[in-house]
Amino acid sequence: MRSPQDRAIDRRIFSLAVPALFTLAAEPVYVLVDTAIVGHLGTAPLGGLALAGTVLTTAVALCNALSWGTTTRVGNLVGAGDRAGAGRVSMAVLWLSIGVGVPLALVLMGASRTLPSLLGGEGEVLDAAATYLRIGALGVPAILVAMAGQGVCRGHGDMRTPLTVLIAANIANVVLEVVFVYGLDLGIAGSAWGTVIVQWLAAAVFAGLLLRTARRVGVPPRPFTDEMRGLGRIAGDLVIRTGALLAVLAAATSVAARIGATSLAAHHIALQLTLFLAFVLDATAIAAQTLVATALGAGDPQAAWRIARRAVRVTTQGSIGIAVVVVLGRDAFPALFTDDRATVDAAAAILPIVAAMQIPGAVAFVLDGVLMGAGDYRTVMWSTVTGLAVFLAPAVWVVSHRAGGLPFLWGGLAAWMTARAIVNARGQRTRQTALA
Repeated sequence: MRSPQDRAIDRRIFSLAVPALFTLAAEPVYVLVDTAIVGHLGTAPLGGLALAGTVLTTAVALCNALSWGTTTRVGNLVGAGDRAGAGRVSMAVLWLSIGVGVPLALVLMGASRTLPSLLGGEGEVLDAAATYLRIGALGVPAILVAMAGQGVCRGHGDMRTPLTVLIAANIANVVLEVVFVYGLDLGIAGSAWGTVIVQWLAAAVFAGLLLRTARRVGVPPRPFTDEMRGLGRIAGDLVIRTGALLAVLAAATSVAARIGATSLAAHHIALQLTLFLAFVLDATAIAAQTLVATALGAGDPQAAWRIARRAVRVTTQGSIGIAVVVVLGRDAFPALFTDDRATVDAAAAILPIVAAMQIPGAVAFVLDGVLMGAGDYRTVMWSTVTGLAVFLAPAVWVVSHRAGGLPFLWGGLAAWMTARAIVNARGQRTRQTALA
């Protein structure tokens, strides 16, 4: 039976996790809108969007220290009652996002044909990809400013402001893309321009928020190099972590493609369902990171670890319910994506593995948040690298022996998630002992 203190913690977790979940779900809507609108232009533009989108998504994902690292730093300072310090972080991360985003945008623009061609683009598809990437790269600094703004908001325990901004941005994106693509007949370039304009509008809102936050506590709008260096130090661990995550997903898709077209289609369905469910787990991780960082900033490690235990328990219990739903819907879910019976059967065969993955996934994701809230980015990095190493063995086996098929491949993904959970759990115990 839960104590009143546990119930209070659970309420705090849910109050942060629910808006965080909708914020995470709102971000991919940019891509979905682009896909829906560009898809009506033809196969080549849609293929070009897929290649350009992959490049942009990967580049931006490697900069996620701007949100994850900022959340912990701001949370620590808020917990310690140092509002001026939080204001300095706001300015540091704003300037850092611009300082990283502008050069990155220039690199992507300069390689707007080279990068999509490395992914297999050619002909009309490559032309479309280059057009979208050359324009879309202009929005990269804006995306990073928005990431920085979200990190600061999370550190303050404010999950509603990012949600509001992203909902408004998505609505504006739909309107602009319809006008540019269909009204002005600008094709895939119109889709890119619509998205870039909206990204800069959202960035302006977040930049204004960061400037106001600093001004309220008397912090000047200048870069604070000590805070920028601090964020830079943790960026390496988070870049490696993100790279390892992307490597697993890319390798799994590559292996599925080598098994056969039906297996690739079934794998894609299972992977998209897995990524969707990851939003739920990541939302709880964000809530746990914020609460743990604030508690440790306030000098209360006992409260931090109690929050960690409740977050793991609540999310694990929820993951069991999700697993049951996935198993019961193993035939119905694939049918939502395709009418091909062979693909439905192949996907249904691996969905029980997807279901089983949710339980170690709950531990892995939530402890990612707990460890980052405690400032331990190194363990988070090593858990992902270890998971990658564990996954490579079954992946190589499937390719080299042409045996095992999708079930064996997805068994490797389940082992990947389990390895992450184990390393994170050991790291959390070590961190708890060190800070006790």
